[in-house]
Order: sequence, then C-alpha cells, then structure tokens
Amino acid sequence: MADDSSVAPGCYAAALSALPGMGPAYLGAILGEHHPRDAWEAVVSGKIERPAVRGEDLSGGRDVRAVDGSAVTAPDTTSKRPWRTLAASVDPVRWWTAISQHGIFVTWRGQVDYPTALSDDPSPPAVIFWRGHIEYLDAPCVAVVGTRHPSRDGTGVGFEIGRDLAAAGVCVVSGLALGIDGAAHRGALEALESASGAPPVGVVASGVDVVYPKAHSALWEGVASAGAIISETIPGRPAQAWRFPARNRVIAGLVKLVVVVESHARGGSLITVEAALQRGVEVGAVPGSVHSDASIGTNQLLFDGASVIRDASDVLSYLGLFTSGGPSRSDRVEQERNRGVHDPGPHGDRARGRGRSSDVRSEQALDVISRRVLEAMGWRPITTNQIITETGLGTPEVMRSLDVLTGVGAVTEDEGCYTRVS
Repeated sequence: MADDSSVAPGCYAAALSALPGMGPAYLGAILGEHHPRDAWEAVVSGKIERPAVRGEDLSGGRDVRAVDGSAVTAPDTTSKRPWRTLAASVDPVRWWTAISQHGIFVTWRGQVDYPTALSDDPSPPAVIFWRGHIEYLDAPCVAVVGTRHPSRDGTGVGFEIGRDLAAAGVCVVSGLALGIDGAAHRGALEALESASGAPPVGVVASGVDVVYPKAHSALWEGVASAGAIISETIPGRPAQAWRFPARNRVIAGLVKLVVVVESHARGGSLITVEAALQRGVEVGAVPGSVHSDASIGTNQLLFDGASVIRDASDVLSYLGLFTSGGPSRSDRVEQERNRGVHDPGPHGDRARGRGRSSDVRSEQALDVISRRVLEAMGWRPITTNQIITETGLGTPEVMRSLDVLTGVGAVTEDEGCYTRVS
C-alpha cells in the first residue's frame, strides 16, 4: 500500500463509500464507530462484512489516472464478491490521490468541513464529494426547483429569482437539472458577473465529475468555478434513476426554504417538497395559470398551504434579511427608470426628438409584430432564432421589431440573448 502520510483519511472514507451494497445509513454507522482508515482495515481483515441483505446495485465506476499517467483501478462497484476480497485489490491512497488531482474533495459526517445543515439531518449523507468551495453553504441557502419542462414564463421567473437571491447574498441551491433548476443557477451566475453576491451550489446525482445532463456542461463548470457542486456519489459514477430522489433529500436538508417555480402534477420537485416537510423546512410556490399543466403541482401546493412566492423579495422577507421593501419586481422597475433604462416620461426623450412617452411600451403603443415578439419572448432570455421559431415571422421583421423594442427599453440584449424588461 502506498505511503499515506501526506493524504487525508478521506481516501479511506471514499473507498468505503465505493463498496457495492454500501448504503449511506450503513456507512454512517461504520464511520460513527471507526476512523476511516481503521474501518478500511477492518474491511480488509474481514471484521466488517458486506450486509447479508444486498443494498443498491452501484455501477459504472471507471479508472482514473495517476500523476505519472498510469491507470489506477477504482473499487469494483458491481461485484457480488465479499468486501474483503474486493478491498484487497484496491489501494485507497493511490486511487484517491489520482482523483484529487482533478480538484475533487471529500468529507464525512463529524468533520469540520461537513455541511452544518446536514449534521442533524434524519438521513444524512455519510460521505460527501465536492468540487469548488463547499464553505459557500455557510450562507443562507434557498432551493429553487421545478419542472424540467417549464413554460417560457416559468423559466424567466426561475432565472429572476435565482439572480436576485444571489445578488442579495443568498446561496441558490438546486439540482442542475434541465428547466427551472438550470434557469435559477444561470440567474445566480449572472448576478455574480455584475455585482458581489452568494455563489450557487449544485447538488447532483452523478459523480461531481460526470456531467448530467450533457447539455449543461458549461453550466456545471460555471457553478463549480463560482460556487460548488456536491454529491454523495463517488467520482466517475453516472447518474442512476434511484439516485435522484436521494439527491433531492440532500437539497432539502441544506436549505431554509424550498421554492418551487413550476411543477407538473407529478415530478421530482415534489419529492424535494416531501423531503423538506419531513425536515420542517418551509415550502413556497410561485402561482401559475390554472390553464397551464406546468403549474398544476405548484397551484396544488398553494392550495395545501405553501407560502406564496411572487419574487425574490418574498423569499428575503421569509428569511428575515429585510423587514420591509426589498428588491421586488416593482422596485427593480423603479430603479431602472431612475437609471434611464425605462421611459423617462412624456417630456424626457420627447424633448430630445425621440418621441417616447411613459406608455410607449404598453401593448396599445406597440405594433402588431412587436406585441407578437414580446408574447413569444415570455420572461426568459431568448435568442433571435428562438423568437423566429416561436413567432413564425421572418428574420427582417423580427430584427426590426427587436431594434424598436430595445430602443424604447422594453427589451435588453446581452451577448445575442434578448430579455424582456419587467
């Protein structure tokens, strides 16, 4: 076995978590009684054995590379052989050293860097892996979750809430999934581009080095660089269906409030809600149209007593981060008007010959094509091609309309994406 004098005992905690059939409860019990290295040696000697009842079938581990480029064999996560036999073929120090070269860290319950919010959780992760800076979880944390198939307005609301919470110093926690999760994290990252704030944290079902879904590769890197990505799944392992509900309980355990932006009648976000209620964590929901399938779940939550969340100001009020006022949508409109983003009134630009009035962005003041473009945009960032697809209009018509809408302050443009101003 390689010399482990310079390697933290986390390598043994990680190796224990990789054993097939090792669930978080059993692992937590082992680490509650043994130092990780002592526990590993007990496995090697046969003093700690695989449970008689087989746990989840873990699969998909992969070899990693050491400093010298040679392959380092990972623990076999699929074998039915006894743990003693499997452990004898693994060098935890060399295996974990190769993994840690990729900026991956590990902690376990009872350590100083283990998230405080999970310490007393009824079903805590025994071992946590992460990339980035796990200490950002020390900030007030709020989960922003929802359907993978949101409406345009739902995506925009998720983006706005994520952005405004991050700007106010709240850590936005989500699952980095498609739809609302991704929108909230994009919003949080945008807030950090223009001002200081709290970086986001993603809780994932796969290893922290295995992007899922693939379409979020850039978003994963952005969250990992600015904040953190955490998981109780060992590095190198892909997402599996049973891991997503387990991931959702971790999200609920980390936060002070779960905000559901949109949810169909059934969905993963409702599993997060159930986990939150089991932990005494408040649940809030954004109201949606009774005609929208994407709002069936959230409207039901409101009927059942969830807190009404209209924007980030409602979240901040619940957290006690301010007692009155706050960055509500109306406040942002007023701030933008004062900066000249909104129309300055009937005398401002009219005196400069541009002919705008305070109602220039009302539907009555916009032509048919511009109204059609605004309706297609909803409230989320959108590209020109997406607008063309949504409206069925030609490129020249859409571009002329966007020029007009941008000129009067109804729409903003940033790196090819257009966003409707509240």
